Amino acid sequence: MQWQLPPPLGEKLDNPASLPALELAYIGDAVYELWARTYLCGQGICKVNDLHCKTVALVRAETQAALAQKIASSLTEEETAILHRGRNAKGRIPKHVSVQLYRQATGMEALIGYLYLQGQTERLQEVFACLLALMEEEKNACTVD
Repeated sequence: MQWQLPPPLGEKLDNPASLPALELAYIGDAVYELWARTYLCGQGICKVNDLHCKTVALVRAETQAALAQKIASSLTEEETAILHRGRNAKGRIPKHVSVQLYRQATGMEALIGYLYLQGQTERLQEVFACLLALMEEEKNACTVD
């Protein structure tokens, strides 16, 4: 299944690189969560509570920070700059997560928002494929033989 969103509307969004990092992260958060929900629904999970719990596991700051670290070496110069802008943005930090993890997650969300607003669907697919590989690695690491 090819995952795709409709293109955004509005003149301000014509140049995503010029948007503040927290605005990119705001959009990226929504895109990321929609992807996670869509992916999980496609996995045949029928109970809404199970869907919710698995979605929360995918979109939590720790998972996003791990994804940011995993893909950092494969990013273009421009993508790296967006990731760093998001990571360095000053915002409210929730109490349940460290400042470092939260900022890394914000950087990942900013990158996803940027790729979405740029219409780079294929690149988003690559990022989300990386997330699935990361989840598989974690699952295998937790398996006791």
